[in-house]
Amino acid sequence: MIKRIAVFCGAQAGKTTDYQQLAQQLGQKLAQQQIELIYGGGGYGLMGALANATLDAGGRVTGVITEELLSRGAQLKRLEKLEVTANMDKRKERMINLADGFIALPGGLGTLEEISQVSAWTTIGDNQKPVAIYNYRHFYDDLANLLTKMSNQGFLENQYLKAVAFATSLDEILSFMTNYQVPHFRTYE
Repeated sequence: MIKRIAVFCGAQAGKTTDYQQLAQQLGQKLAQQQIELIYGGGGYGLMGALANATLDAGGRVTGVITEELLSRGAQLKRLEKLEVTANMDKRKERMINLADGFIALPGGLGTLEEISQVSAWTTIGDNQKPVAIYNYRHFYDDLANLLTKMSNQGFLENQYLKAVAFATSLDEILSFMTNYQVPHFRTYE
């Protein structure tokens, strides 16, 4: 059962307000579904829009931020639950441990790195939780094509390609997560 979802997304707002509206809609939906948001603790960009919308809709939010980002004032100041970690690796580790599943919204290198890590860990058996990429307005089409190419060229088994959902709605994502079957981890024989 999905009770907590870690969302990886941009600390920037993006060039159009559509991205912030998407983050706000996701936050509202999480609150309505009584799913706690686990996120990077930031108060800016999509991170801030997501967390504020979740809180405004009566939802629960846990932020996990690094000491460095906290010292820069990047945190969402209204959070009641904000955990502080020594560095980014510890931050990701804590978010991964808290969550029952993972969603990537549009974002930059940090978002890509975070969703890539939880996806890669599926192949070796270190992540048994569902991973979904919110492919809003085809934002992640190139990534989906790259993963398909990796599979077609023999670098990514089909079961791991299918273990990452590319979806265009939260309902689709929740259905995928609810019905998720953990693939067998990669073996070497």
